[in-house]
Amino acid sequence: MNPGASEKVAAARKRMLSAKAERFTESVIREMTRLALRHGAVNLAQGFPDFPAPAEIKQAAQDAVAADINQYAITWGAKPLRDAIAEKFARTQGIASDPEREITVCCGSTEAMMAAMLAVINPGDEVVIFEPFYENYGPDAILSGAAPRFVKLRPPEWSFDRDALAAAFGPATKAIILNTPNNPTGKVFERAELEFIRDLCVRWNAFAITDEIYEHILYDGARHISIAGLDGMRERTITINGMSKTYSVTGWRVGWAIAAPETTAAIRKVHDFLTVGAAAPLQHAGALALRLPDSYYQKLAAGYVARRDRTLGILEQAGFQCFKPAGAYYIMTDVSAFGFRDDMAFARYLVEEIGVAVVPGSSFYDNPADGSRQVRFTFCKTDQTLDAAGERLARLRRR
Repeated sequence: MNPGASEKVAAARKRMLSAKAERFTESVIREMTRLALRHGAVNLAQGFPDFPAPAEIKQAAQDAVAADINQYAITWGAKPLRDAIAEKFARTQGIASDPEREITVCCGSTEAMMAAMLAVINPGDEVVIFEPFYENYGPDAILSGAAPRFVKLRPPEWSFDRDALAAAFGPATKAIILNTPNNPTGKVFERAELEFIRDLCVRWNAFAITDEIYEHILYDGARHISIAGLDGMRERTITINGMSKTYSVTGWRVGWAIAAPETTAAIRKVHDFLTVGAAAPLQHAGALALRLPDSYYQKLAAGYVARRDRTLGILEQAGFQCFKPAGAYYIMTDVSAFGFRDDMAFARYLVEEIGVAVVPGSSFYDNPADGSRQVRFTFCKTDQTLDAAGERLARLRRR
């Protein structure tokens, strides 16, 4: 085949693909994990713990399989898990929810977010997204047909300009995506900030789709507040959560969405045709996990504050400017001092030459240039993993 014919064939094949898929790349985070494996690097890029999940949760999953809980659960979630979700939301946030009409169990919080957006977004609607943002939110908006409107969080406190946020809302605004505690910054939104967001949602009749997956990973007295509990927000909020981070089972893919009945009915229909349902035996294990005593969450937070402080020490000693997180298990850093062209060049150097994988900051911004001097580290790792990373990062030199 001659070159001209090959180009025509390639162009024809491209026309057969969705234009939506052309508007975003594959996950940079997952790509960094593949590069870490290829180069034998310490993986401080992807946020999965490398230590065991709680023994009682694993045993509950094994017992469920042995008891032949191996067929489809109810599409919107096994009743024991939905009941446990409702109990825990009431216990921790003081928010009552009906497990029969207001809770949908999904294949991880990622699917819960996508199902929620597909359930409420119409083509041409606008969605407000804080940046830097977890990399899924932009593609989620595109796939659901929304036009994203980005509002910056500003280091070092990752505050937002209230006038800029107000200007992002308008007649076309359908929702704001809120992630607290936040990935990648570690910001925990305070009540006054949430009340300002609430007022905008009420004014413009918009949803708050809130990702609360890191709710129990908090530091220095920070408190997690669900915006659904604020006056005027119970009917306007879709609360997304899951087992992954709190119980160190990121591969189980059990998440959920909590919303008012009419909204839940739409989410359930979308969820049904996306995935049918989450893994039945793991849902039963989740019912046990969500009823663990308060001491479990206290121990979880104490373990993570030690990991955070250990990692901050390693990074600062290696020459990074760190933005200390108030929640979640990531540290955003400024890498200007190392003198690389941009974050991508620095991340490639780290994984290939130093042996540590990180996430380039540009993957968290609509305009990659805004993150070109930042990289993100995760610290949901054992002391041995963090120490190994520290030994390698000690070889770094400022240029």
